[in-house]
Amino acid sequence: MSQVLAEWGLAGIETLRSKVAVLVIVDVLSFSTAVDVAVSRGATIHPFPLGDRVAAERAAEQAGAILAQPRRAAAGQFSLSPASLRTIPRGTRLMLPSPNGSRLSLAGGDTPVLAGCLRNASAVARAARSLAGGGAVGVIPASERWPDGSLRPAIEDLIGAGAIINALALPCSPEARVARNAYRSAADDLPRLIRTSVSGRELEDAGFSEDVDIALEQEASSCAPLLIGGAYQAS
Repeated sequence: MSQVLAEWGLAGIETLRSKVAVLVIVDVLSFSTAVDVAVSRGATIHPFPLGDRVAAERAAEQAGAILAQPRRAAAGQFSLSPASLRTIPRGTRLMLPSPNGSRLSLAGGDTPVLAGCLRNASAVARAARSLAGGGAVGVIPASERWPDGSLRPAIEDLIGAGAIINALALPCSPEARVARNAYRSAADDLPRLIRTSVSGRELEDAGFSEDVDIALEQEASSCAPLLIGGAYQAS
């Protein structure tokens, strides 16, 4: 049945992956936005869970990819910062560790996975409907994590998921409807809401205000990054 389902984080992926024909990961600040920026320039992004740098180096070598540097690395190096990827050359393969989006991307199993954000909401919605055929679409707001590892709901991901659900224009589960309505209610106040959210303030205070600017570029991209063989490419 053509409908949209929505659940939060890793548990949401595990709940929906056998029930839907396609999954959309929404991690607005910043994984999905970074993937969109890079893939729209012709790069390939290999997601990798953040934590084990040695394992990431080994995986990057096996994939023939460059390993992204920490966000605070010197200028000119690729990282999870979307701003660092605005000049990434076409054909680059980048291993991109992240605490949320990468981990969720790799949890989709055999279900097709797309990376969605505010920049590419309509493009991802079109790709999701095409991939799903007459099946259901699962939209996953990634969330953040508290220091103890538990899920911290993030309004930027709820709103980003809602933008994609709004563009899908399909019948919604109650959870998907609430996300869609959150996007609609944000309206012209959306930039302020996201800038002043916990995640937005964290990035602004850390000196990454440009990353927030890029994440707020609504419908700036026609790219729909699709996970193919463990790497995001243009679909």
